[in-house]
Amino acid sequence: MNEKINLMIFASGSGSNAENLIKYFAQHPHVKVGAVVCNNPLAGVLAKATALNVETLLVTNQEVASPGFLVDLCNLHETGLIVLAGFLRKIPADLIRQYPERIINLHPALLPAHGGKGMYGMYVHQAVIEAGEEISGISIHLVNENYDDGRILAQFKTQISKGESPESLAQKIHLLEQQFLPQVVDDYAKSLLKKS
Repeated sequence: MNEKINLMIFASGSGSNAENLIKYFAQHPHVKVGAVVCNNPLAGVLAKATALNVETLLVTNQEVASPGFLVDLCNLHETGLIVLAGFLRKIPADLIRQYPERIINLHPALLPAHGGKGMYGMYVHQAVIEAGEEISGISIHLVNENYDDGRILAQFKTQISKGESPESLAQKIHLLEQQFLPQVVDDYAKSLLKKS
């Protein structure tokens, strides 16, 4: 395994998970972060990626929805794997078809519960608490054409405390994301390289 997979990170927000992935793969033998794609000009991820010498590609929501645009962008960067780290736009079907089983999403709950359209960020934590759940966690899964429906690669759990708020649950979930996302991406990238 002397080739490298070129990893593209899609993010819309502060970029803490993107930053964590960039640092994890900085000197990695088999994975290189090629670029960060972002649809929000005010997102913190742009400065974080730039500070770590990773190229940033700012796209508009119209471009994201435009047939062929993201496919061309990813092809241009010789992308081998895509990770959605808080990317708040639906991934177009043509990109999913171009990269089957090569787009990984991070969801801040234990799928299949609390997934679907509009379920992101604090909306998820609020729903989990309102449902009276005793545990929550993260799901790292492949992306297909339905929201939060692709094959689950890994799940990690945390207890929900009595009197938990969406904000305090978000902190627990964030710790799981930071701890486990890079390793799961790493393991999956290795499995792809073995097949190639």
